Amino acid sequence: MAETKNMPRLKQLYNDKIAKELQKELSLDNINQVPKLEKVVISSGVGKKREDKRFTETVELTLTKITGQATTSRLARKSIAGFKIRKGMGAPVGYLTTLRNDKMYEFVDRLINIALPHVRDFHGVSRKAFDKQGNYSLGLKEQTVFPEITFEDAAVLHGLEITFIIKNGSKEGSTKLLEAFGMPFEKEGK
Repeated sequence: MAETKNMPRLKQLYNDKIAKELQKELSLDNINQVPKLEKVVISSGVGKKREDKRFTETVELTLTKITGQATTSRLARKSIAGFKIRKGMGAPVGYLTTLRNDKMYEFVDRLINIALPHVRDFHGVSRKAFDKQGNYSLGLKEQTVFPEITFEDAAVLHGLEITFIIKNGSKEGSTKLLEAFGMPFEKEGK
């Protein structure tokens, strides 16, 4: 008999409880219409410091440590003379990694329960960062809120962008899904 792997806590919670509750709450006929987290994309641009080898290595290393997965470097898609960028040439302008399945749920759990509470002067994440398809984007000013980052890695600070791609999403449905996962949205009226 094959040994079964432990399922991430949020994935288990979604399968056992959240999906059924969202189906009732959103008045959906089929369980397959319920919003579901499809993937999480974590990215960081290097901006003007793209020629600084220490900075770009730190960005790449911290994304790898935070996600537990290799990163992909991104080259410029178009030339911008003011920023001295040529299309597809030279140093990378950013790094990204895409998480799916178990790694995705484990990352979201760590983000919500460990990293976000460590953000200085935190009053909740914005409710206005949804796009038309119901995907949610969250920006962090520095990478030091993650426990995987060591003191040496924190010597070079950089921000990161986290995008939650939600299948069958809408602004209302995606908000309810993320709230069920425990996402600390800011209070209404702020």
